[in-house]
Parts: sequence; C-alpha cells; structure tokens
Amino acid sequence: MNNHSKRLVVGTRGSALALKQTDIIVEQLRKAHPDVEFVVELRSISTEGDRQSKVPLTQIAGRGVFVKDIEMALLAGEVDIAVHSLKDMPSVTTPGLTIAAVSEREDPRDVLVSKERYSFEALPNKATVGTSSTRRSAQLLAHRPDLQIRPLRGNVDTRLRKALDGEYDAIVVAAAGVLRLDRESDITEYLSYELCLPAVGQGVLAVETRDDDEDAIALVSSIDCTEVHNCITAERVFLHELGGGCLIPIAGFGTAEEEKLRLRGMVCSPDGCTIIRDETTGELSNPTAVARALVEKFLQQDAQKVIQEYQQSTLKR
Repeated sequence: MNNHSKRLVVGTRGSALALKQTDIIVEQLRKAHPDVEFVVELRSISTEGDRQSKVPLTQIAGRGVFVKDIEMALLAGEVDIAVHSLKDMPSVTTPGLTIAAVSEREDPRDVLVSKERYSFEALPNKATVGTSSTRRSAQLLAHRPDLQIRPLRGNVDTRLRKALDGEYDAIVVAAAGVLRLDRESDITEYLSYELCLPAVGQGVLAVETRDDDEDAIALVSSIDCTEVHNCITAERVFLHELGGGCLIPIAGFGTAEEEKLRLRGMVCSPDGCTIIRDETTGELSNPTAVARALVEKFLQQDAQKVIQEYQQSTLKR
C-alpha cells in the first residue's frame, strides 16, 4: 500500500500535560494508520480556565471553561480535531460536535501528595488539604470533618510543587495527570474508591471532531476504545440526568466486567455531612439504561434534595 500524507491540525490546551496527552493520541493515530504519513500541527489554545488561573474553580467551573475555546476553534474549522481530558467536558456534547473516540483509561483514582509523606488517615488534626474540586473535598470531609480544605489552582506541575514545598499538608489530584507526566514517585497514596470516587470521565482522553466531518470521524474512530466509551457514556448520562455540572459533588464511575457494566455513583453535600452512594449493574452494550437505573436509585434516596440545596447555597453567595 502506497503511503499518503495527511495534514492534521490538532487543538489542545498549552500545558505540559495537555501536550503530552495530545502526543499520546497522535501516536495512536500513527499506529492505527501506518499507511498514512501524518503532518501534524499542534494548535495550542488558551482557555478561559487557563486565563483565570487565580480565580477559584468554584466561581468559573460548570460551563466547560477548559474546553469551550478549543471547541469554538473546531467549529470554526481552525482545527481538524481536538483533544480534551474528558472530565473537563460538560455532560452534554456541544451541538455540531461529536466525541469520535476515547482513549483507554489511565488509572482513574485520586491520589494524595504530601511533602511529609502522610497517608490520608495519618494526616494531623486540622491538616490543610489542597483541592479545588467540590467532589473531592466533600468526600474527604465525609471521612475527616476536621480537615481544612484550601483552594488549589494551577497545572499539575504547579500543584505538585505547592505540595512538595509544604504550602499544604497534602493535596489531592487525579492520578492520571501525575502518571502521564512521569511523576509517580511524588504520589504518597492512591485513594480507594470507597474514600474518593472519581469524577465522571477521569483518566480518559476524548477526541472531538465536527459531527459532519466524515473524514475526521473515520480517521479518529479507529482508535476508539469501545469498552471505555460505553463506561463514560453511562457516567455522563448519570451526571446529566441527576442535574449535575462540574461543581456539584457528584461522582460516577463505570467499569466493564465481562459483558456487564458496573456503574458506581456518589452524591454528597459540600460539607460531607450527607453522602449517598449506590451502584447498579447492567448490559455493557446499553450504557444509557444502566445510568438511568442508577439515577432512579439516587432519586429514591432524595439525591435531588442534596443537589438543590447545594445549588441554592451557591446562588446566595
């Protein structure tokens, strides 16, 4: 088969992690299409979340602040495909776009990083813990109400530096970013799912295309991990149908176990005092049905009340 070249403009954020993640996807495309000589141009795009790096995420999240600018470039035809951390994406895909592929999942757990190498249980009374995720802070407080949660912004390198400089007793971040940057030695402890259930899509990379770009869809769908795609579909439907955005302390985590899909969920009040956990199992090939079955379980346990109370409390701020 004769080689032919294809120019591909890829939209991404400009952080070291985002560029590394984009490299992972490009390398997968090269392997999947050995007959194509890719001429890749990385288009680094500043997002609202990057520009407002000093603003607490609780004030700006919930509207796709790390993906919207990249999606606008994709819709405008300035880039051919976009690579995102799936957990940054709103639970409903932007009109005109489609998630054409998702990667295999990196370790989805959250991890603790501490200069003093404290485990979570061994953290001193009233220890300061850095995270800007209400999902993380609520679950941590449910186990350790004494902890002092402090905002933590910046890219993964910056967050790790703040922990290792001792600005916090510990920080909690996603394992995936730390591992992709080859910083595993900085991890003090991997947090169990019982302690801290991951964010929807955590550890997964999403490749987005325009929904009418048949060439790009055909190219990218060759690297789609179907099993993971079904899992994240269930997670996103669960989040959306419970009425959750990035800010509300909701977690959803799907795993493929043979031909079954196990979906675990968590809804928590921000102070950790009210926490609902449940799970369900269904057909891997029908992730929407699995998600809706779990949503029903949560509604029967007054999850909607927890979510509405949180939404009302944020409106009063």
